[in-house]
Amino acid sequence: MLEEAEFYEKLNGNSHTLQCNLCGRHCKIADKQFGFCKSRKNVKGEMRLVNFSKIASYHKDPIEKKPLYHFLPGTNTFSIGGFGCNFTCLNCQNYMLARNSYEFSNTIKIMPESIVKSALDSRCRSISWTYNEASLYFEFARKTAELSRAENLKNVFVTNGYMSEEACEEMVTFIDAFNIDLKSFSDKFYRDICGGGLDLVLDNLKTVYKTKNDLNNGLGPHLEITTLLIGDLNTSKEEIQNLCEFVYYELGKEVPLHFSRFFPQYKMQDIPATDTGLLEQAKEIAGDVGLEYVYLGNMPSDNNSYCPGCGELLVERNGFSVKGKKRIKDGRCISCGHDLNFIFE
Repeated sequence: MLEEAEFYEKLNGNSHTLQCNLCGRHCKIADKQFGFCKSRKNVKGEMRLVNFSKIASYHKDPIEKKPLYHFLPGTNTFSIGGFGCNFTCLNCQNYMLARNSYEFSNTIKIMPESIVKSALDSRCRSISWTYNEASLYFEFARKTAELSRAENLKNVFVTNGYMSEEACEEMVTFIDAFNIDLKSFSDKFYRDICGGGLDLVLDNLKTVYKTKNDLNNGLGPHLEITTLLIGDLNTSKEEIQNLCEFVYYELGKEVPLHFSRFFPQYKMQDIPATDTGLLEQAKEIAGDVGLEYVYLGNMPSDNNSYCPGCGELLVERNGFSVKGKKRIKDGRCISCGHDLNFIFE
């Protein structure tokens, strides 16, 4: 018997039709049918999990690859991915996973206990739910987190941020770090390119950030943001300015922001790789707004971390490799005392 899902309800007393409330799609699912993401199925009036204890792949990665630059820098993470997604991004780089399903694909059967053991055996400091949409693994990830925390393993979601408000409020209680894609600051972009909506993502970003400051004396969860810049679609100065001002005013200037370079993928093979000058321009705009940590991905760039107060080199990086951690003590810059947004333990 498949495990029962959370976040669903029966519609109008009709036991044959269920509404999934895990994400912003709120799929209405008839008996024997799947939701849009293909991870949940209506089985005789109960929502059942197709993906519990089933994955497509696992791998040891540097945490910087997620990308997370300020969370356990220089450590490895045990990455897990499966099938399905609640978005339809035309530029998806993992479309073979995101657009596939458990019904027609070979899967790896693995239990939470095995994930934790494999992570420890691989000398990883964390477990990352990544490659496909992490939030689809809510129940499986929470069970794994319960076990992993006893072994001092942290838990990471790499997500599009399109989970429901109810689900997001639960996720922040067991996920230690999020990298959330803020794909654009245009709802039209979200509708046309991603098949989703902007407002829910913005609300969830605020929930994650607010929780960081409300729970555990500000120790978690950690948040970083990634925006993939695509040609002329989401790179205008006005849009980048608005995006950066949202991060600055609605979240915090210390939240790391990663601008990543687009390369032709999936259904956007006709769009050329983004001009690196547009990424440099975006970084300059972010700095002018006042964001303290801005990084450029998928292109040669200085991705070291520097103190926002005095410019001292804090963390030196070479690609995904961390060469050294310097000038940081008790969360502050040794040189000037500036509060720094890094988690090392």
